[in-house]
Amino acid sequence: MSVRVRSLQAADSARWRDLFQQYITFYQATVAGDVIDLTWQRLLAGADGMAGLVSIDDADTITGLAVIVFHRSSWAADWYCYLEDLFVDPACRGQGIGQALIEAVYTEADRRGASRTYWATHTDNATARRLYDHLAKVSPFVQYVRD
Repeated sequence: MSVRVRSLQAADSARWRDLFQQYITFYQATVAGDVIDLTWQRLLAGADGMAGLVSIDDADTITGLAVIVFHRSSWAADWYCYLEDLFVDPACRGQGIGQALIEAVYTEADRRGASRTYWATHTDNATARRLYDHLAKVSPFVQYVRD
């Protein structure tokens, strides 16, 4: 199977929402429907620095997604790229889709002049971390989140 990555399109809505909900469920989280709707609208419009990518297989079926957010930094004159969400359909894992999505994020970050691309994952997400260890270095920083 070949893996291709492209920008989100309006016709992707149902499949993207299905995968995004699976991603939210994977992290045992809840995101309100109106927030998911707003996220979808921002991604399609490229608004607020947000962009969406999807991986597709030979049959043009969406197999994974990436949500990226470009933002300014107090430490650089250029942009940073935050890979906020990355998810591959569990039935499609182990086929290079996650790597293809991350490499496409790198390409988009380079195209937009971002000097840093970064993301976070749960410490016990061992499967994803094995991939990430090959594509990036682990930051020594610990993330804190307000309760």
